[in-house]
Amino acid sequence: MSWILLVVSGVLEAVWATALGRTEGFTRLVPTVVFGIALAASMTGLALAMRDLPVGTAYAVWVGIGAVLTVVYAMVTGAEAFSVVKAVFLVMIVAGVVGLKMAH
Repeated sequence: MSWILLVVSGVLEAVWATALGRTEGFTRLVPTVVFGIALAASMTGLALAMRDLPVGTAYAVWVGIGAVLTVVYAMVTGAEAFSVVKAVFLVMIVAGVVGLKMAH
């Protein structure tokens, strides 16, 4: 259950990171509210997952999931350019996350 909670929290990290970019310095209400809710839920899930998982592994997986999803979303929406080099490095991050899960 801790791993599921950690993955959901990683997804929520991508949500709050994307919303933060749209707040325009916290001047836009809806993205600011989405940011706050997603941030609180993401951190809560991470903290709960860390009850059963090592801190280093949990944090690395959480950051990896959030980072990859944030970049992929930005590339899909056109906010960031796609490149093969970026794709290769994103695959490397995913491989690292999977490796940490398998090593646990």
